Amino acid sequence: MHPTTATHPTAERFRSLVEKRDLAALEDLFTPDIRFYSPVKFTPFEGRPMVLGLFGVLLRTFEDFRYVGSHTGEARTSADGGEAESAVLLFRTTVHGKEIHGIDLLHFDAEGRIKEFTVMVRPQSAVQALGQAVYEGLVADGLVPAPR
Repeated sequence: MHPTTATHPTAERFRSLVEKRDLAALEDLFTPDIRFYSPVKFTPFEGRPMVLGLFGVLLRTFEDFRYVGSHTGEARTSADGGEAESAVLLFRTTVHGKEIHGIDLLHFDAEGRIKEFTVMVRPQSAVQALGQAVYEGLVADGLVPAPR
């Protein structure tokens, strides 16, 4: 279980599509029951439609988004604790003037599709800014109910 320099082909395709902002093409990379673990929500977002909607919000929320590195290997998944091929993509972005350093941790199924996606970001002030911006986007897109 040593990291390699070669990036997983799905991670490479994912990175390319995100950098092109090609939301429609992301659908084929996700399993129907994908789980997305956010830094601001305890339970995961579940299912391809919800995760694609979330990516729509993220892609318009992030300013100057760029990937700056990657690592591949194997890791235990959150859902079942099983070992899966994985990739870590390191990124930098800005949200409402706050600079964010983060990683995307992708776990792949046997066919190479993304079955689990975890995002970790720092610093805490950026997490709060990101959480608020994403929540507002999810409400605006009707993906979560508006506050009463």
